[in-house]
Amino acid sequence: MAKLKMLAIDLGASSGRGIVGSFDGEKLSLEENHRFPNEPVTAAGTFTWDILRIFHEIKNSIRKCALSDDKDIRSIGIDTWGVDYGYLDKNGRLMANPINYRDTRTEGIIDYAAKTVSKSDIYNTTGIQFMNFNTLFQLIADLRDTPYLIENADKLLFVPDLLNYFLTGVKHTEYTIASTGAILDAKTRNYAFDLMEKFRIPKNIFTELSQPGDKVGKLLPQVLEDVGSISADVVNVAAHDTASAVVSVPAKGEDFVFISSGTWLLMGTETKSPIITETSRKYDFTNEGGVNGTTRFLKNIMGLWIEQESRRQWKREGKEYSFDDLANMAIASKPMQCIINPDDPLFSGPGNMPGRIADYCKATGQHVPENPGEIVRCIFESLSLRYRWTVEKIDEMLGRKTPFINIVGGGTKDALLCQFAADACARPVYAGPVEATAIGNLAVQAISAGEIKDIAQAREVVRNSFEIVTYEPKPSSVWDEGYERFKKLIGE
Repeated sequence: MAKLKMLAIDLGASSGRGIVGSFDGEKLSLEENHRFPNEPVTAAGTFTWDILRIFHEIKNSIRKCALSDDKDIRSIGIDTWGVDYGYLDKNGRLMANPINYRDTRTEGIIDYAAKTVSKSDIYNTTGIQFMNFNTLFQLIADLRDTPYLIENADKLLFVPDLLNYFLTGVKHTEYTIASTGAILDAKTRNYAFDLMEKFRIPKNIFTELSQPGDKVGKLLPQVLEDVGSISADVVNVAAHDTASAVVSVPAKGEDFVFISSGTWLLMGTETKSPIITETSRKYDFTNEGGVNGTTRFLKNIMGLWIEQESRRQWKREGKEYSFDDLANMAIASKPMQCIINPDDPLFSGPGNMPGRIADYCKATGQHVPENPGEIVRCIFESLSLRYRWTVEKIDEMLGRKTPFINIVGGGTKDALLCQFAADACARPVYAGPVEATAIGNLAVQAISAGEIKDIAQAREVVRNSFEIVTYEPKPSSVWDEGYERFKKLIGE
């Protein structure tokens, strides 16, 4: 059969790329055709996404297809991070750049919102864990601080939907991206208008929900004038990057735990319906939408951001280390000298991360790490203990022990962390594929084209196409002792 060619636009918080996928009926192959930085901009005290630059780079990727052997791509799909959005006025023009979820305007907003609706009522409706940048809380901050924006807006579009609109002129909201923001009713899988009405969020700004695999539309004439002749459809993929990554999890069957590993770590399982109980609320687990009506029941964990920001700090100090250098130094360091709670707010923002880790260890009466190897070992061991806590809570709420963990995404390249995860959680870890988000994006496009039957077949294609590395657990009393210390740190 002729190869099906598709273009995945995969946007992360610091970079984006266009990846051409080719599917021959059995295997999927990838070729990056464009990579670009995604650099947020602070202007007038607000931390924003440079959305028009991002759109320009997306067009560059499409143009490269039009000027090459990839001009016959059948579809284009966009995935991004969650929660952030832009407003359109009545003429369809963007009113302001989307604000970055790390902007400070939502500090303290959860307590502010709880004066109107209790946290338990918000969670029982949305099933979403409490993070101050959830879309719901960003909208509440807009109403409090810049009411003229939302009052004059005609429509709100999440970042991938906004980019689809720039390409096609079609305004709609993809389900998985909307599900990240605590604006949907987790049970009905539709807008939680009763909840939003209590906060005086206008319902008219929201557009119709659409599902992964639905066609969005053709490229606008003015876009074609810019990029060249291309007949591809723009297709809804699982527009939230984690939803796309979960599509690519190469598990057989339904009983697995996944970790989508990158700047953030998303750890959870796939369920047929949301889990909203007092226990899930106490443990602050989230219920996000997946493909084909599934739910991603998961926990957000502060991820490789801590190592990445530490590496940036050392570079600022004139000491540049590769990730392999840091892993080797960590291996040479003594185990379990000190641990942190990676989800402590102390580690959420940019800055001197090694200094913060040292301050945290000193304040908690532990060994204070003295060099990059000790810092990275502390980070990796602490993340692995967080994995153990999370998988044990998943097992508790499911009422069974999940047999293994699949790690997908860029973090699979950290072999030391993957082995630590297996050791700490005392179960096998299967690591790969690396390009999980782009692969899931392309898999949904192939399903939309009728070339792949369903998600089960998509996962079989992933197993056939990409290397999966197995890490067998090496349990040790050191991990058990460290876990008891970790539970004390998090107040359990």
